Amino acid sequence: MTLNDYQTLAARTINANPEIHSLLGLSAEVGELLGIYQKRYQGHEDTDQHRMKEAGDILWMLAEYCTSQGWTLDEVATMNIDKLRARYPDGFDPERSLHRRAGDE
Repeated sequence: MTLNDYQTLAARTINANPEIHSLLGLSAEVGELLGIYQKRYQGHEDTDQHRMKEAGDILWMLAEYCTSQGWTLDEVATMNIDKLRARYPDGFDPERSLHRRAGDE
């Protein structure tokens, strides 16, 4: 499945006011994923499947946000990789991370 295929299928279940819903939902779903890790300190066990399901919920919220903005996930992913290639042409470099060029957001 491509990112755009996923986005199209996810859009079938978008509810009212997707911009705000997706932003609030992103925060909530990241909180749920973090909660899994927090519970480890209390002795709870977790599974890859549980963490993957939460990651899927995060992806759904991101797809909803992108849809509300008229962007495709492929466009956003490509833009991000292009930015990272320009910033770190030889792979991650802490020095380049600390001292970015003007306009490198």
